[in-house]
Amino acid sequence: MAQHKIIIGITGASGAIYGKLLLERIQGMADQVKSCGVIFSENARAVWKFELGEDPGQFFSGDAPQCVSAEGTEKFKLYHPDNFFAPMASGSSGYDTMIICPCTMGTLGRIAAGVSSDLLTRAADVMLKERKKLILVPREAPFSLIHLNNMKTLAEAGAIICPASPSFYSRPATIRDVAMTVVDRVLNLAGFDVDSFSWGS
Repeated sequence: MAQHKIIIGITGASGAIYGKLLLERIQGMADQVKSCGVIFSENARAVWKFELGEDPGQFFSGDAPQCVSAEGTEKFKLYHPDNFFAPMASGSSGYDTMIICPCTMGTLGRIAAGVSSDLLTRAADVMLKERKKLILVPREAPFSLIHLNNMKTLAEAGAIICPASPSFYSRPATIRDVAMTVVDRVLNLAGFDVDSFSWGS
C-alpha cells in the first residue's frame, strides 16, 4: 500500500469541522502515511475554538508537538506558521501532497499571486513549483470574480480546487456525515485508499 508524505494546512475559513475530520481520518489511516506535517494559521485556531468549542491543541502535545490520538503518532508533527526552517519550506523535503482544508480566499489569493508570507503559503508554493499535488478546499459562497480568477490561475498552475460542497446521495444522517463526504472526496483526490460511499457501488 502506498505511503504518503503529506502536509495538512488549516486556515481561518469557517468550516473547522472539515479540518478536524480530515486530521482524524488521516490519523486513522496511519498505515498509508509516511509522515504528516500540520500547519494551523493563527486565525484557524480561533475559528476552531469558536465553531467546535474546543482547542485544536488536543491533537498535539510536547515541545515538538505530535498527534496523540491515534496509532503511529510519531508520524504526525505540528509546525508553527512562522517557521520557515520547517522541512516543507524546501522542495528537497520530498512531500508528495498538500491539502489546505478549509482554505480562506485570502490564503488562496496569496498562493495564486506567489506570495509566500508564511510557512503555509510557502509550502503551497513549493508544491506547485515541484509539480506535486496541491488540493485547496475553499469554503466560501458566493464567489467573486477575483475568487474565480484566482482559482483559475491555480488550476492552470496544477492545483486541484475542491470546494467544500457536500454530497447527499449517500444519505448522510448527521452534520458529521455530511462533512465527511467532503473529507473523503479530498482524500480520494490525494490518492488515499478510503473506505467510503461511491456512486453505483
